[in-house]
Amino acid sequence: MKIQERTGAGAGRSAAPAQPSVGDRLPSPPRERKPALAALAVLLILVGALGATMLVLRAGDRIEAVQVTADIKPGESLTKDNIKAVMVNDDSGANFVPWEQRAGLMKLQAKSTIYDGTVVVGQMFADKTGMEQGKATVGVSLKEGQYPAGLDSGDNVAVYRVGSKASSGSSEQNGSSGSSGADSSLLVERAVVVSAEAAGGDTISSTALPVTLTVDAADAAAVAQAASAGEVAVVLIPGN
Repeated sequence: MKIQERTGAGAGRSAAPAQPSVGDRLPSPPRERKPALAALAVLLILVGALGATMLVLRAGDRIEAVQVTADIKPGESLTKDNIKAVMVNDDSGANFVPWEQRAGLMKLQAKSTIYDGTVVVGQMFADKTGMEQGKATVGVSLKEGQYPAGLDSGDNVAVYRVGSKASSGSSEQNGSSGSSGADSSLLVERAVVVSAEAAGGDTISSTALPVTLTVDAADAAAVAQAASAGEVAVVLIPGN
């Protein structure tokens, strides 16, 4: 009987697990929250998305335009050898000429000098058949010594009458002094060379050079008269 009681008492003690006291439990570390970093991450995502959207939109506004690769003088036209295609923004407000319209552009002529590297706009060109009001085109044939070397289309020149008529006219105007006035033989103070090419196509390739000039309509008759007598000379002036 005593053995059974002891066994029962021992069994009762082993069945009850030992519970740790409340004071012995370790506190769990607090969870760290960083709202600033989370907000920064969201902001970076939004900025990246906005940047990608802007790139797509700006790429959609770009067009192929015509750019010159050599200086174009007044009266000259574009060719396939002096232009190339470049990408430009179409939202700049400039009237850029699209690359696909280059064929029509080659049928026009430059109003003024267009320098190498310029992206052309429509206002730089005019119809070849157009002539400015009050202007006239005159053809002259210049001998060696009556034109400067390197004369080319677009150059600004002064036109003089040379020869016996010019000398006699100067002497009569100056009485018995016999000295010529400085501007007595000046026909045109400023004319523009439209073309200056020999028959073979090479500029200044022969001693007789046919030159086409644009002059004031009031001066056209005097220039044509002097040209018919072979008494015209041209001189380069400032402004080229």
